[in-house]
Amino acid sequence: MGRGKIEIKRIENTTNRQVTFCKRRNGLLKKAFELSVLCDAEVAVVVFSSRGKLYEYSSLQSVKKTIEKYKKSTADNGHGGAMTEANTQFWQQEAAKLRQQIDILTNSNGNLLGQGISDFNQKDLKQLESKIDKAHSKVRKRKEERCVEEIERLQRNEQKLQEANQFFRSRIMESQCNQNMNMIVHHPEYDALPAFDTRNYMQPNLMIPAHHFARQELTALHLG
Repeated sequence: MGRGKIEIKRIENTTNRQVTFCKRRNGLLKKAFELSVLCDAEVAVVVFSSRGKLYEYSSLQSVKKTIEKYKKSTADNGHGGAMTEANTQFWQQEAAKLRQQIDILTNSNGNLLGQGISDFNQKDLKQLESKIDKAHSKVRKRKEERCVEEIERLQRNEQKLQEANQFFRSRIMESQCNQNMNMIVHHPEYDALPAFDTRNYMQPNLMIPAHHFARQELTALHLG
């Protein structure tokens, strides 16, 4: 499904050239890192952009140490020219592989957007449809997860609001009860009542007439 090899020449469009530079530079530095880790190799990459900006990577602490080691190795080895040519060929091959991978990814993304599919046969269209369905399923699943997360967040906020509302209601009721108690205790009508004086108090039995007791006594004697 790839577009095939492209012609290696300078890209005239400034924007496309800058985009291509950024993508391939990142791919080159990534490959250098993978090579140094997987193969335990000492790798250093130095890249200057068309504007003279420096980009570098080294598996050691600095590129300078690798360059010094390279100079020492080429000085001690009489076949420095042959090694340089071999390294050049190797990096050219790696660059060609990276370009091919970038072309495949670019073409695949274009196909997903409906570009360049006029010459597809039924099998290719089925494969493309399957890719689109998988991508759509992933997007829908992620959307559902985001919706669930948003609903849970809203429920938590609603619970906090209800708790805060209940707390403020209880405080308002407590404040109203305190105000009512203060009004009852300090009401002017209650304050105007005279104080209780025990000197004006008379026991109930003293207020009963004497002849009442005499009548009770005669009733008792008559029954006996």
